[in-house]
Amino acid sequence: MAFTIPALNTFTIKDIENFTGIKAHTIRIWEQRFQLFQARRKDTNHRIYDGDDLKTLLRIAYLYHHGVKISRIAALSEPQQNELSLEIASKGASPMLPIHELIAATLDYDHLHFERIFSSQVLHLGFERCITQVIYPYLERIGVLWLTGNVIPAQEHFSSNIIRTKIMTAIDGLPMNGDAKAHYLLFLPEGEFHEIPLLFVQYLLKKHGQLVTSFGANVPLPDLQPFITRKKVTHLYTHLLTNVTQQAMQRFITDLSTQFPDVSILLSGPQTWQLKQPLPANVFVVRQLDKLLEAGRR
Repeated sequence: MAFTIPALNTFTIKDIENFTGIKAHTIRIWEQRFQLFQARRKDTNHRIYDGDDLKTLLRIAYLYHHGVKISRIAALSEPQQNELSLEIASKGASPMLPIHELIAATLDYDHLHFERIFSSQVLHLGFERCITQVIYPYLERIGVLWLTGNVIPAQEHFSSNIIRTKIMTAIDGLPMNGDAKAHYLLFLPEGEFHEIPLLFVQYLLKKHGQLVTSFGANVPLPDLQPFITRKKVTHLYTHLLTNVTQQAMQRFITDLSTQFPDVSILLSGPQTWQLKQPLPANVFVVRQLDKLLEAGRR
């Protein structure tokens, strides 16, 4: 039996514009001219769209962004649109199709379809590029849907758990280099629960022969001290995603630097952009993951 999108999953035309990259006025014209979909109306007469509309428009947008004229798209049935999308993807097109399919699988709680897409992208791109080019952009879009109330927590947890499991399995399959000179301790501070970026960094470090330990999410700073003292940690890494004030961010960085003056502290994530310069001498911001090991050698 098909899953019915909850009533919570309703989108404004601006939401649709943000997720498809198609201007709102263009969507209105398509709706009127080609009858590809039919938006409902609120009491205020504003258009609203449901999960099925979003999936339809994501598929249409994918074809349109790859040069297919809207008149041709309108003439195709849904199976034909899907077939053409797959044909474009097979020719090395951008990863927008799998991102859109992951969103659709999330809205439908379709575990098998989500895993099939993930596995096919790993085979096509390799594990690292799958995460950076498909999973990260997907998570960004799901995050916006969640923030705007268009994805319920259960749907966000559903997909995040699948991704976490995939990355943890990849981590477990790598050998640990006990002879490495550097020892990285990974953690997320109190109130930070977005663990997927931390897990991916753990994978990268372990793959490149580093000794790495992770404390996971929501870790109070005092809990780090005993381990750092006993295990000769050389690098601390954390990823800062949740919004906090600039003052709170600066206090956190100052506390880290003061408590662990002999440890190189590596920071990444969108919240690092608000940090004031200069930073403490042992604190480094990593803007790109491929610069992580370079920063770690300082």
